[in-house]
Amino acid sequence: MKFLLVFSLAAVLFLNIGCGGDGEKVSATPTKKPANPNGLTDFEMTHGTGPIKAKLELGPIDQLTAKKGEKVFELKCYQCHRIDSRLVGPPLHDVLKRRQPEYVLNMILNPEGMLKKHPEAKKMLAQYLTPMTFQNVSKDEAMMILEYLRSEYDKETRAAAAVK
Repeated sequence: MKFLLVFSLAAVLFLNIGCGGDGEKVSATPTKKPANPNGLTDFEMTHGTGPIKAKLELGPIDQLTAKKGEKVFELKCYQCHRIDSRLVGPPLHDVLKRRQPEYVLNMILNPEGMLKKHPEAKKMLAQYLTPMTFQNVSKDEAMMILEYLRSEYDKETRAAAAVK
């Protein structure tokens, strides 16, 4: 009987040592999610890469700023973009439905960086085949353009709601 007890204990020890793996510890914590493409942060994936690094607090549309933005748009953007139709670049009537305001600003202020790093900007380049170039737009001018795009999107949204 003593022999059987010693044999059983030895067998259990042998199995524990033999089946213990190669010494690696198994963690119960899940592995990290893979990094975003090109090392972008979650904020950059949604809001673009460039000088706008925080969520904007936008209030009601300022029609005076929107009017100024329309003039800047005509000077700096109109050669490639229209509000309602495709030209060299995409139509912009619904850009704020598709993109966050910060993304739009980063695309205006940092088009080269966006085209190099951001997967959505790369998709647009593949679709339109012409890279957006920096038009020497200041941050203030970019904010005016954004306000103009907001006012155009607001007009479209109100018109669509009136039809319903």
